[in-house]
Amino acid sequence: MAGETVISPSPTNSVATTILPSIGNMVFVSVLFVLVFSSGQGLLGDGDTGYHIRTGELIAETWQIPKLDPYSFHNPPLKWTAHEWLSEVIMAMIYKAAGLTGVVLFFASLLALIHWLLFQMLRRRSNDIVLCAVVTLLATAASSTHWLARPHAFSLLLTLVWCTLLDRFQYRQKNTLWYLPPLMLAWVNLHGSFIIGLVFLLIYVVGNSFYALTCGGTRRAAHSRKAKSLAMVFLAALLVCLINPHGWEILLFPLRLTSDRFVMDHVTEFLSPNFHDVLPFKYMLLLTISALALSRTPLNVIEVSLLVLVSYMALYSARHVSLFAIVVSPILLRNLETILNQFPDKILQLYRKRVENLLAIDRSVKGFLWPVGSIALMAGLAMAGSIAYDFDATKFPVAAVTFLKNERISGNMFNNDEFGDYLIYAAPAYRVFMDGRSDMYGEKHGGAYLQVANALPGWKTVLENYKISWVFFDTESPLTAALREQTEWQPIYSDRVATIFVKKIPAHGSLLQKYASVSIPAK
Repeated sequence: MAGETVISPSPTNSVATTILPSIGNMVFVSVLFVLVFSSGQGLLGDGDTGYHIRTGELIAETWQIPKLDPYSFHNPPLKWTAHEWLSEVIMAMIYKAAGLTGVVLFFASLLALIHWLLFQMLRRRSNDIVLCAVVTLLATAASSTHWLARPHAFSLLLTLVWCTLLDRFQYRQKNTLWYLPPLMLAWVNLHGSFIIGLVFLLIYVVGNSFYALTCGGTRRAAHSRKAKSLAMVFLAALLVCLINPHGWEILLFPLRLTSDRFVMDHVTEFLSPNFHDVLPFKYMLLLTISALALSRTPLNVIEVSLLVLVSYMALYSARHVSLFAIVVSPILLRNLETILNQFPDKILQLYRKRVENLLAIDRSVKGFLWPVGSIALMAGLAMAGSIAYDFDATKFPVAAVTFLKNERISGNMFNNDEFGDYLIYAAPAYRVFMDGRSDMYGEKHGGAYLQVANALPGWKTVLENYKISWVFFDTESPLTAALREQTEWQPIYSDRVATIFVKKIPAHGSLLQKYASVSIPAK
């Protein structure tokens, strides 16, 4: 073209644009490396990973979704809603192929993908690549408190995709709604939090209906059309939810769980975040409030509803902080941009020039060399045995379970619930008193567990009622201290993590004699 100079990229530049990572790629690689090299063991910080793997194996072996609990000794067997069955099958397949290391690397890659997609979603909304990176970093830090190798990671991915599709339909007039029912089919079988997708969809229906009633002219017609389309997709998604092993009852499961006061008040991840800790979530929340106040940018009904809902959920329960980070990020980004535009012209021009330069460089970078290369590197290191992951022996009763596998103990066991998760994984022949499925055990068994675990008045009676003949609990606990004072109980194994007591009954005579000299380590 006349008057323009077209500069063809030199071979060196072409190589550079292929080799250099984009900011999005840096997000992926950074999250992956942090998870693998700094906190890979942390992804196994929850024993639930173990029972999910065993459940997936059970389903694969029997080709049946368990409806009754197969892991505890309670009789009759407890009714169990295995709402994560598809996630568990996937985990079992990965475990069969690559062990716990493969499970860790898979979830590390999945979490890295989620935050890469979050950055891409923000980039579609804004050309301010610096702010996009800052908000992504903050959201990543906020959600990191719940980074675990558990099925909820699938739900985070689907939540992000779900919100992106709704956003593109609502604000960019893209025909993306019909992707939602197939996504819901996967979601309802992967994790019980599928209900949040239906709630978000309903918020968009109500929001558009509100504007269809209150606006005039072409806007009224546009919102009316959107409300009808969203309502149709909502009904389709609701019907799709019925395609699962539990039928219509799956729709009641999230409601039963959230209305169970015992679970909400006693399970750690359902409790409110501890704001006395250094918590990235609280900084993101405060920044969002400040940005809304300073920018004075009005939010529409849909945005307000989403913001209020996820803020309430995150304040009520720490496990929802990741959901807050995903949903609030676009709102925070827009308000930070508005505040930035109020800066003095000289500062603003200097900033925008730097952003344009960085954006030009980022746009010139091509390919997925860094994400693909980083995954290949992790896989290579795992295959070579340079990286390997297992449950932390300083937190989980690894040595004690080895003892249990060598010395078979009969009778009903009372166990720490986290130990129960690990026992299901490492020694599934034993039947537990309780594990991480608190929603299944409910207040009846959960209340009994807490009474004994904390050695509260009546704890001995509870053990008698459940015919407990041996106890497998953490060494530094009120129960262990109380059992040390009881003449009818004797420790047969103890380390700094776990102690095993057996009741002095004839059935345990040989064990009592063999391990008569076992002592409990001092603090």
